[in-house]
Amino acid sequence: MVKIRIVAAKNGPNLVEIDGKVKTALCRCGASKNKPYCDGSHAKIGFEAEEAVAFEFEA
Repeated sequence: MVKIRIVAAKNGPNLVEIDGKVKTALCRCGASKNKPYCDGSHAKIGFEAEEAVAFEFEA
């Protein structure tokens, strides 16, 4: 069974996890120059947001 989760990291990107391993980071601050992927811009602009599990699925 495969477990897929998208976790909104505190003050950071949406992390796509498959079976507990981070496969990619997606921008949620809007400042990345490599959208839809995170390039670390959130740290430079002072992006702040809470951590939360946005999506969870098992197949």
